[in-house]
Amino acid sequence: MASHRKSRPTGTRVAGIRTPALATAALTSVALLSQSANAAPEADDKPSLEEVEKKVGDLYRQAESATDKYNAAKEKTAKQRKRADTLIDDVAQRTQKLNEAREQLGSFASAQYRTGAAAPDTATFLLADTPQDYFDQTQLMDRMTGRQKVAVDDYVTQQSETMKKRQEATESLETLTESQGDLKTAKATVQRKLADARELMSKLTAEEKARLAAIEQEKREEAARKADELARQQAAQQQARDEAAQQRDSGPSPSGPSGTGSSSSAPAADSSYATKADKALAFARAQVGKPYVWGAVGPGSYDCSGLTQAAWKAAGVTLPRTTYDQVNAGATVPLSQAQPGDLVFFYDDVTHVGVYIGNGMMIHAPKPGTYVREESIYYDDESAIHSVVRPA
Repeated sequence: MASHRKSRPTGTRVAGIRTPALATAALTSVALLSQSANAAPEADDKPSLEEVEKKVGDLYRQAESATDKYNAAKEKTAKQRKRADTLIDDVAQRTQKLNEAREQLGSFASAQYRTGAAAPDTATFLLADTPQDYFDQTQLMDRMTGRQKVAVDDYVTQQSETMKKRQEATESLETLTESQGDLKTAKATVQRKLADARELMSKLTAEEKARLAAIEQEKREEAARKADELARQQAAQQQARDEAAQQRDSGPSPSGPSGTGSSSSAPAADSSYATKADKALAFARAQVGKPYVWGAVGPGSYDCSGLTQAAWKAAGVTLPRTTYDQVNAGATVPLSQAQPGDLVFFYDDVTHVGVYIGNGMMIHAPKPGTYVREESIYYDDESAIHSVVRPA
């Protein structure tokens, strides 16, 4: 007899019970748990707000460093272009003189040809491969007239100088090409660092940006407190110096090397510096509110070293273009003895600078997206201060 057993239903059995819905739910739960497990590391990989702040700060400092390299390359390129242009003009003038000397020799050759002279000395010279080839033929030189010899000497001199200047111009143009390459590389580096910083900031939520602003405010308050502390220290030191000066003035006049003749020179130097510093500070204050633009030297915008260079230029003092050159353009002084007008440099690689205005404060162009402003020299903590330099 044929079997009439019904076919077994499809689906999954749990304890002998068919439960297709339960199986589907279980599989869904496993999938969700798997997705959560995979997502967890991504959440852990997200940097903290403090890490983002540090990374952005590092990128801006790297951009400043690249900006200094850009400024140096730009200055070098400008000088090299000027030198190349001068050499090219010089070559053109010397080539003209060489042509004139050649024409003079040609006139002698024509004259010899017309008169049927037996010794076509000048023509022989013009047909020689080099002037030296001709001079090697001393027997011909002996037959040359005085005027011919002068013309040949002039031609040889002009040819030698022209060839030398052409070589110098060629080398100068090669150096110019290298400088332009350095300039392009530095510019690309600055743009990349700034783009990376903007990208990091764009990923922050509104809440994170608010928290970051609060952190910045706390740093500014701490910086202001340290500036006040430095101001008190400097005021106390100045008072001590004033009292010591009064005691010297009220005492008997000393004689010899330590007398008034030698001691009067120091205040004169201080007075001269203060006069220049006042002009530099007046200029710097007038720039407050203008935007930071990397590579800018004014008058509408500045980068940090562009501002300090322009400020001291207004006082009649020429500073180099970059921070790592400006830091060597004066006498280094202790921070406790900083005077208005001094330059304050920051970071181990000397990538930032501001003009000290007294009381622990400075005027500087901070970074892209900001404006020239007065700020505590402790704006990025005391450890960021590299040195203080008196430029005049």
